[in-house]
Amino acid sequence: MVAVLIVFALGVANFALHKAVLESGHPMLRQMPWFGRGMGGRATLAVEFIVLLGALLLAASGFTGWGRVYAGYTAMNGFGAWLVLTHRI
Repeated sequence: MVAVLIVFALGVANFALHKAVLESGHPMLRQMPWFGRGMGGRATLAVEFIVLLGALLLAASGFTGWGRVYAGYTAMNGFGAWLVLTHRI
């Protein structure tokens, strides 16, 4: 149960990072393929939801290693968002 709560909290962080990047107006966002820009970026948020749902289902099934994998995914998202939001790329 703890793994599920941790994965959920990481998912909230991922959505917040994703939304911040989408709203940043970074020039790199204009270079995204059409399916990424569709519906104002909500298509990419749907993919983010599918990844979170998969991680939650695996964590709920007892595969706690997937919680660690999702934590790594969140760390990479955080680093990427930091790069975009601080205009380092």
